[in-house]
Amino acid sequence: MIAQRNASAPARHRRRAALIASCLVVAIAGGAAFWYWAHGTGASHAAGSPARAAIPVSITVAGRQDVPIYLTGLGTVQASLTIAIHSQVDGKLQEVLFTEGQHVKKGDVLAKIDPRLFQAALDQARAKKAQDEAMLTAADKDLTRSKTLVASNITSQQIVDQQQGKVDQLKASIAADEAGIQTAQTNLDYTSITAPTDGRIGVRLVDPGNIVHASDQAALATLVLTQPSAVMFTLPARYLDDVRAAQARGPVEVIAFDQDNRRALATGTLLLVDNLIDQTTATIRLKAKFPNDDERLWPGEFVNARVLLETRRNVVVVPSATIQRGPEGLFVWTVTAKDVAEPHPVETSPAAGNLTIVTSGLDGGERIVTDGQYKLQRGVPVTITSPATAASGSNT
Repeated sequence: MIAQRNASAPARHRRRAALIASCLVVAIAGGAAFWYWAHGTGASHAAGSPARAAIPVSITVAGRQDVPIYLTGLGTVQASLTIAIHSQVDGKLQEVLFTEGQHVKKGDVLAKIDPRLFQAALDQARAKKAQDEAMLTAADKDLTRSKTLVASNITSQQIVDQQQGKVDQLKASIAADEAGIQTAQTNLDYTSITAPTDGRIGVRLVDPGNIVHASDQAALATLVLTQPSAVMFTLPARYLDDVRAAQARGPVEVIAFDQDNRRALATGTLLLVDNLIDQTTATIRLKAKFPNDDERLWPGEFVNARVLLETRRNVVVVPSATIQRGPEGLFVWTVTAKDVAEPHPVETSPAAGNLTIVTSGLDGGERIVTDGQYKLQRGVPVTITSPATAASGSNT
């Protein structure tokens, strides 16, 4: 029994030793795997991960230049004079002597009304005056004789006084006859309808053969004087002080552009600012005057009136599209010398066309991102896809 126990003891020791050896192998293998996962794999990831990709952007250079500051308002062209041509007497329209659309001079005969009745009235007034003048001559002679007879006591002073009254009455009649002749002559003159001023005649609205009256509401035609012309336009009332300050410095230039705001039609000066603000629309009316020598401004035409308030000299400008708004205010994306994007806070004045004046934050010469800025973050590398050019563009 004792011998059997002694024989099994070495076997148990061998199994225990094998078990301990197996545990040690497993522990070493697990430690090696953990070390490889923690260090070796991380190092391989670090070695294999690429650097941050550069973002392609377009840039411009913040430049300095003189920038005119404009205000633009929608307006309507008005002729200097707009005259409806009417007949001043009643009668038959005998002739129309103008061509529609032609230029006429002051005093040109535009139309004629049948003058026969008015000529007869003038002749009658003249005959009446001649009759009264003949009666006055006879009355003067009678008065002279009466005065001679009263001096010889042949007649009474009463007869002399009566004769004197008759003479005075005939003189008054002659004065009335002269007024009647002037009236008849004026009515006869009105049968020739003349242009009251230079200008362009419009469409004929009444044809020859029609009976016209001085009381007619409809005109025969319309005459307009387009040289010079005016533009009546509106601006927001908040700019009233700016406009008045510009007027105080001197004549204010106004440029009239077409409805598309592309073509300049004429250049003039601001004539007046209306004396009342329209409280319904919070606007103020202004009027500008243009020589309009080439007649590019047409009465009734809608135009855009640009008022030059001032010209700011040697200011920093950037394209308006580069101005961004963030939680802390306005900023632009700049590109450093190492081609890294950085946000740059700025303060601006109102935009002038496609340019914005930067009043602080830039000194000029900085590289400003114009395209691709929506993908940028602080410190991100960039690649420039377009050559850097100084900021410029239309300032109107």
